[in-house]
Amino acid sequence: MKRIRQPIIAVLGHVDHGKTTLLDKIRKTNVAAKEAGGITQHIGATEVPIDVVKQIAGPLLKLWKGEIKLPGLLFIDTPGHEAFTSLRARGGSLADLAILIIDINEGFQPQTIESIEILRRYKTPFIVAANKIDRIKGWKIQEWEPFLANIKKQDQRAVQELETKLWELIGKFYEMGFQANRFDRVQDFTRELAIVPISAKYGIGVPELLVLIAGLSQKYLEKKLKIEVEGPARGTILEVREEPGLGTTIDVIIYDGTLHKDDIIVVGGKDKAIVTKIRALLKPKPLDEIRDPRFRFDQVDEVVAAAGVKIAAPNLEEALAGSPVIACRSEEEIEKAKQEILNQIKSVVISTDKVGVIVKADTLGSLEALSKELQEKNIPIRKADVGNISKTDVMEALSVKEEKPLYGVVLGFNVKVNEDAEEIAKAKGVPIFVGNIIYKIIEDYEAWVKAEEEKKKKELLAKTTFPGVIRLFPDERYVFRRSHPAIVGVEVLEGRIKPGYTLIKQNGQKVGTIKSIKSKNDFLQEAKKGEAVAIAIDGPIVGRHIHPGEILYVDLSRDDAIRLVKELRDMLDETDIKALKMIAKVKAREDPFWAAL
Repeated sequence: MKRIRQPIIAVLGHVDHGKTTLLDKIRKTNVAAKEAGGITQHIGATEVPIDVVKQIAGPLLKLWKGEIKLPGLLFIDTPGHEAFTSLRARGGSLADLAILIIDINEGFQPQTIESIEILRRYKTPFIVAANKIDRIKGWKIQEWEPFLANIKKQDQRAVQELETKLWELIGKFYEMGFQANRFDRVQDFTRELAIVPISAKYGIGVPELLVLIAGLSQKYLEKKLKIEVEGPARGTILEVREEPGLGTTIDVIIYDGTLHKDDIIVVGGKDKAIVTKIRALLKPKPLDEIRDPRFRFDQVDEVVAAAGVKIAAPNLEEALAGSPVIACRSEEEIEKAKQEILNQIKSVVISTDKVGVIVKADTLGSLEALSKELQEKNIPIRKADVGNISKTDVMEALSVKEEKPLYGVVLGFNVKVNEDAEEIAKAKGVPIFVGNIIYKIIEDYEAWVKAEEEKKKKELLAKTTFPGVIRLFPDERYVFRRSHPAIVGVEVLEGRIKPGYTLIKQNGQKVGTIKSIKSKNDFLQEAKKGEAVAIAIDGPIVGRHIHPGEILYVDLSRDDAIRLVKELRDMLDETDIKALKMIAKVKAREDPFWAAL
């Protein structure tokens, strides 16, 4: 038997832009105020029955042609956006639709961009809630009023400010490749992003937001929402945690089938599939919050998708957030589920001997997201796993560092660094990059790589002699001193010269070392092709060892030549390459190595 389940709606956006406040308003609870700093600390799931949607949205539902047949809406409230990466179902996103909340006064922030990239990657349709319109100067507040009624009461200046802020958002979306518009101006919801101006605090615009979610879910996602009610349940673990009196429990979103008390379930563990039997199914009442300990959970005998549920069962200590939950009714199904889960974990958890970075994340989903991002940037991965950064991870990075210093690092998403790991990382100079914004971790790593490459280049430059070819002016007037040191006027024919460079003659014989370079009254650190300068040379006597009009060459070592060709090639311009070839020709008479250059 098939029926339409309620759509799963992920609510995401930057910290403090109003995700929990919006759900609080709908729930008429105050989860945000009780949590540290008003920021969501855990992943929550809230079920909103369709009657509540009808009560809030009221007459607006009539604007949506046709009856809303959905049983309700299941909201997932995420800390920042990161849990969204954990919400995976069969390789796609668990969310059917998303609400991206943006503070209209602050605009795009790092996690806003991150959220959009994740929505794009998972091809999840979304609606934008432009929140905190009540903070626009002079905005007249009427609680729970639809936006289109509320805006008619505003004076021209407030309306103009809202329009300006909306256009800024529309422009930003355009830069990211999206066509967006205010929801009542959208011609085609499949091609344009709908932006609903709201005040989550006062409920303004929330009626339109709910109507849009319900209407769009029903119109465009009906096929996806049809589920096999009779079938065994499938879901995804949101969170694993210890509950007093219950032991280790898992918060799960069921997206398919029906889950019964006493069902055997298979869940993903650290490196295995865990088979266990449900002891208790704990379901929050409608409008209650799965994560709020103040609300009592109802013990239920069954849960039909889509729903958030807490499962108490033995042996869940090693269950992994982000991994699948599959209910089974036979030995054959158990084996099949174990294989499916192990394959899924195997596709995300990486362990190789190749040279690459070490990656750690809090859930399978975020590990997958971070790994994919790194692979897209051609950054090789040696090991990718779930959990905090341990001493073993640092030691692994250290062994990579010995072979390829720039890959000897640990990248961690939403994880802690164990104390002993931090100590050894500091002692051995293994960089650790941690954070809760994927692209920011990678940006930090890339910036470090760039700085390290610059540093290495500077070190190489400091110990490398560059090629140069000079000619002494033929006129005796440009011999300013014949010896101790000899000072002569020269022209740089190719390449460059610097103080400290040794010069050789055309027959390979050493002449002496450049002590200083002068142009008019200024001493120079370098002279390049085409420049005429006076140089002081320690060693030779003009007329005996060197002569006006003679061509001299910078003396390069084999190491210089190898570094120039292999590591500093991009720093050589055409004239340096010509000078290198001329010097190689001189030195090849004595050493065949130079003939190959």
